[in-house]
Amino acid sequence: PKTGSMAYAVDQLRRENTAGTLFNLVGFQTKLTWPEQRRIFRLIPGLQNAQFARYGSIHRNTYIHSPSLLLPSLQLKTNENVFFAGQITGVEGYTESAAMGILAGLNAAFILEGKKLQPPPVHTALGALLHYIVSPESADRFQPMNINFGLLNTLHAKKIRKKEKNIILVNQALQALNDWIAGQNPA
Repeated sequence: PKTGSMAYAVDQLRRENTAGTLFNLVGFQTKLTWPEQRRIFRLIPGLQNAQFARYGSIHRNTYIHSPSLLLPSLQLKTNENVFFAGQITGVEGYTESAAMGILAGLNAAFILEGKKLQPPPVHTALGALLHYIVSPESADRFQPMNINFGLLNTLHAKKIRKKEKNIILVNQALQALNDWIAGQNPA
């Protein structure tokens, strides 16, 4: 580097078994061949004599263009008998994927009962994420997204500290979620 100091990087090892004899190199998705991975990983200090149980591969995130394909109920616009859920809708993360699955399931259950589930409020994590994936506003720049305060950010006051702002957003979201649940009357 221009600073004259030695360049370095930090590798994270994640334990993969209870005995502590198997570790995962976090974030090492690659298209390198296995022999090349073996050669390069042995260049990392501390891994010269490591035994590799398995080698990495590229992570692929397959998803549909939800803003143009899905209704807010997570039904396919061209065939409302088809629901999409999970990562394929364009959400990132286990919790987000599970949440979209639950929401798709709720929508299907309501439809079978001849009812309509109102979308969750956009001031909630679930509603903000759903709005992002099905909104025409997202169509031009659509890419997978996880939940974050940027999706919830409806406060535009500049004199509120970030932590305080996030607490306000969380409290608003919880109240909106409780009101939404109470208003659904699924019984």
